[in-house]
Amino acid sequence: MQLKISIFMLMLSAVFADSDILQTVGDDDLLQLIKEREKLIVLFTKPDCDLCVKFNSNLEGLEEDFKKHLNADTVKIVNSHLARLYSPTKEPALVFFRHGVPLLYSGEAEENEIYGFLEKNQSPAVKELNDKIFEHMTQAATGATTGDWFIMFYGASCVECQRLHAVWEGVGATLRGRVNVARIDANLAGLNTAKRFQVSKLPAFLFFRHGKVYRYNIPKNDVKSFVTFAQDWYKNAKAETVPLVASPFDDLVDWCVEMIKFGVDFGLDLMAKYPWIWQIGGTGFGLVAITALIAIVKAGRSKPVKQTKKDKKSK
Repeated sequence: MQLKISIFMLMLSAVFADSDILQTVGDDDLLQLIKEREKLIVLFTKPDCDLCVKFNSNLEGLEEDFKKHLNADTVKIVNSHLARLYSPTKEPALVFFRHGVPLLYSGEAEENEIYGFLEKNQSPAVKELNDKIFEHMTQAATGATTGDWFIMFYGASCVECQRLHAVWEGVGATLRGRVNVARIDANLAGLNTAKRFQVSKLPAFLFFRHGKVYRYNIPKNDVKSFVTFAQDWYKNAKAETVPLVASPFDDLVDWCVEMIKFGVDFGLDLMAKYPWIWQIGGTGFGLVAITALIAIVKAGRSKPVKQTKKDKKSK
């Protein structure tokens, strides 16, 4: 009798072992899959985690539906070094890759909620902006007829920005249809826009609504906090008037100021090393400063003069 019970228990264990149908991969395999697969669902998990077990169980029940209706493969990875790259809170983390673009799921570990969220977000939700299209797309200073915008200013060399890529996609997916969620490279394609809004530290998050801009200064960088800010918390932040787009003359003035500042700093360093340059350097710098100021004045006056001539001709 004891033998029969033992055999039955072994058979039962084998059945439960086979029920773990999600493919387990390593870090290197996962990176390869992200490159190769059009859509990939990944569960980042760890041992002795009840919530991880619940996610795992529900994903097993959904695996066939994901394959059939979303054309997405489902895998899991245990104690991955990549978890922090996609989820600030680490495991458990459910990430949906669409052509390599990660989307962090932030809902409950329920089958219907998981499937519904992933099914609605098979394409990226975050728009990419740059200096050329920023004002046209957002109309931040000219009426805001395109709706509210929540924008992340990031940089390619900013590690924290890269870690928030999947989180920001989660924000875009959650607010889809209600708030436009975008990002802009503050160091390259969005350099002038970053200067316009005085963005000096990355990542930075700005919420635009009805001609006003609100800065997200909350220490929590999770999907729920971002979404709540866009829906209601922004009212507690200081409302700033959206600055107008800089004119060519404004850009010239800024450039001249930067050049003068650079010349002063460089000159002071040089003169500190070689005191005899003070006499020559002082004269030279004075000429440069005067020339720059004259150029600024001429540039500022040139446009009105031309307009006056046209007006006289028209009369």
